[in-house]
Amino acid sequence: MNQSRLPQIRTLDAPILAPRTGTPWADTMVLNPAIIDEPGSARLHMLFRASGPWPQVRTPGRPPPYPIFLGYAWSDDFGATWRADFSRPCLAPRLETDAEKIRIRNRAGEMVVNHANGCVEDPRLFRMEGRLYLSTACRMFAPGPYWERDDPMQCAPGWAAAAAHIFGRAARENLTISVLWEVDLTRLKAGDYERAFVYVAPLTDPERGDNRDAFLFSEKMVIDGRVRHVCLHRPAQPGAYGAEFAALQPAIFMAAAERLEDLGTPRAAHRLLAEPRFEWEGDRIGASWAPLPLGGGEWLLPYHGKQDAVVGYTQSFMILKPGGDGWPEVAHRCPDRLMFAQKRWELDGRFKTPCVFTCGGVVRDGALLMTYGAADTVAGAAWTDMAELVAHVRRYDAAGKAGGGG
Repeated sequence: MNQSRLPQIRTLDAPILAPRTGTPWADTMVLNPAIIDEPGSARLHMLFRASGPWPQVRTPGRPPPYPIFLGYAWSDDFGATWRADFSRPCLAPRLETDAEKIRIRNRAGEMVVNHANGCVEDPRLFRMEGRLYLSTACRMFAPGPYWERDDPMQCAPGWAAAAAHIFGRAARENLTISVLWEVDLTRLKAGDYERAFVYVAPLTDPERGDNRDAFLFSEKMVIDGRVRHVCLHRPAQPGAYGAEFAALQPAIFMAAAERLEDLGTPRAAHRLLAEPRFEWEGDRIGASWAPLPLGGGEWLLPYHGKQDAVVGYTQSFMILKPGGDGWPEVAHRCPDRLMFAQKRWELDGRFKTPCVFTCGGVVRDGALLMTYGAADTVAGAAWTDMAELVAHVRRYDAAGKAGGGG
């Protein structure tokens, strides 16, 4: 590949946000920021993931838990600088350990299982049908220092691993479940965080295993003759969605349902969208943030791949089009990793696997701004020319081969 042909992506010489000493909920990691614009305003709004040790809920003999919170920030110069409210999280897990208290009121007013009890991480913001939504990766119990020991149960209460409770695999394995929230932007801006977020429903089914990188297309689609919501998701165990996928590495799947509340249930239909294809995707791929409409039924989908612990997580793009039965399918797929950790601050962190991980993008005046987590520790911003990026992706077909019709 002639590297001079790649779209130019500009990044900054320093993070836009970093951990804040003296702020317990954000003193270890501040990363993976989602962004959204505000119609009629120059302001951009951000939700970022943050964490720090939380000895208040430590179990004797266990390591300190690291609950994951969301914080709020904003920018008035298209992402060059950001102001963050580090006075308190804008969305925090409840951190209950009593099974009877792991409940939350949903948008319909019902008390349901709170899958966000232990952590709320990796936000993605998107609009749909005139409303602002947030999807998050959640666990029922707070993780421990995962960069030292990859064990989701290391800080879970003793009863969680037992079979005799109603929470199933969500508690027994402390799996990641993706959760959908509705966001009131007016209340968020005003600092009325307690009323800014309303729990809608899980987007993924914990009985089918760990699942993250879930969010929706901004428009409903006619799928198999029925108007449905379509959600992207990335199961860790693809075989749970069909025996034919049992040998597949984690990949990008789609779910379709008429109601948002059905997407994480057996009532949803599922289909594979894309599986790992290139060397830099060898371990897994997942969608990065909500697809951007290009017109004519096409969508630009940012996605990430992980090769291994040495190369780590990198970013690229594909273009989707409607298939004959309405399900989106890949039309063009860039074979190049267009964003990857290069600068010192993108590489140095507690998490030793290199990681550039975008969670949001906004287009303004032909420029695409992307915000990303780096080294699993800090947050960065990047800009590129939208038309140039799309033209580059169109050079390739669905398999990533040159001559795709650009």
